[in-house]
This record gives sequence, structure tokens and C-alpha cells, in this order.
Amino acid sequence: MITVYPAESAHRFDHGWLKGSHVFSFGDYYDPDNTAFGPMRVCNDDTIAPGRGFGAHPHSDMEIVSIVLSGVLRHEDNLGNVAETSFGGIQRMSAGTGAIHTEHNPSDREPVRLLQLWFMPLTRGTAPSYATGRFDPAKLEGQLLPVVAAEASDEIVGIAQDMTIYLGRAKAGERLEFLQEPGRRSFVYLVEGQLTLNGEAVLKPGDSARIQGVSELELTAGENTLVMVIDLP
Repeated sequence: MITVYPAESAHRFDHGWLKGSHVFSFGDYYDPDNTAFGPMRVCNDDTIAPGRGFGAHPHSDMEIVSIVLSGVLRHEDNLGNVAETSFGGIQRMSAGTGAIHTEHNPSDREPVRLLQLWFMPLTRGTAPSYATGRFDPAKLEGQLLPVVAAEASDEIVGIAQDMTIYLGRAKAGERLEFLQEPGRRSFVYLVEGQLTLNGEAVLKPGDSARIQGVSELELTAGENTLVMVIDLP
């Protein structure tokens, strides 16, 4: 079953320094029927104004992934980690028993746009940790590239959950194929362009799809497209 959640159904907001949308319940926005998809809890598409950001705040027992789409995101935490990430970079914080961090746009001119994703960990109460990684953006062309997964590598950031995050680009008329084991879930978020799933569901920017009972996906681009696909238990 493919269930499409149009961009219009997301909670959209504009705080001046922060603009974006919440695909799931988050913060002041609460919908009891839209709190999770498997271990996935959050998919926020945020744009932070130059020189602004989130002050120090705590997290626990959550896997937090930040994917920068444009601009630069600066992270600092009480574990001693400091990092600045641009497109091609991934940040992952395993909050575990507790971590405090800030997220900030260090530029005085350019906004930063990012996807922030939260997942429940396989095991609660572990020691907090932080990791960054980079992938080659050129490798996104014409394929779904794994950028976060349970098994880390030089270009894949590890995460404490049985899941994989893919990013891919497709030109107009190009098809991407996604295969997974039966019984698993998949989540699709369209960043830019237009996409048709299995010839039936058409996505536009900001649309997402939650998919169960379908282990083979054919993603056909109606125009130049950037898409995120997540394989979930």
C-alpha cells in the first residue's frame, strides 16, 4: 500500500528566522494519528536564516540525522564535538542517555536548508555519540545512494537502528528502482522535481509517501528530481 501525504497536509510554519514544515507531529503541532512510521518519529524540512539557530537544548534516546541541502549547518555539543556541514555532508547524533547540542547557521548571508530526521534507537540507554560523514554528490546521479545505514563505511554514516537512508537524483523521464526485503516499510520524501511511484502515485516537492507491503518501487521522474528514500523495519 502506498499512502501519499501531500505537502499541504504537513504543518507549515514561519517564525521569521526559521521556516519549514513538519511531516509528523512535532513541537506545538500534535496529531495523534500522525506520530510515527515504524521507528521514524520526525521529518522536518527547515530553513534557518543567516546568523540564527537553535540554542542549547537536550535530547535522549533518539537517533537524530541532519542532511544539509544548501548552505552550512554548524553543530556543537557537550560531548566536545564541533562540525560545519554543507551539501554532501551528514550529521548523526545518538542522544542515548542524554546530550545537549546547538545547531546554528554560521553564514551572515546565506540561509541553510536541511532535513532533520529522528528515529527510535534499537536499544535505549546507551552512551551518547556523534558522527559526521560526506558522500560525493556526483554519485547521486541516476541512482539511490545509501548515506546513512546500520553498517557504517567511508561514505555512509552509521546509525543505531536497522534502517538505511538513500538520496538520489533523476533526470526527467529517468527511472530509479528500489528493492527491499518483504515485510519492511519504506518512506519517500521529494525534495525537488516531480516523481511517480509505481505508475500510480505522483509526488511534488514536499510530498511524502509511506509504503507497506510493497517491496519493489519504480520511481519515475517527471522533471529533474532530488528524492530521499528510507528503508525501515
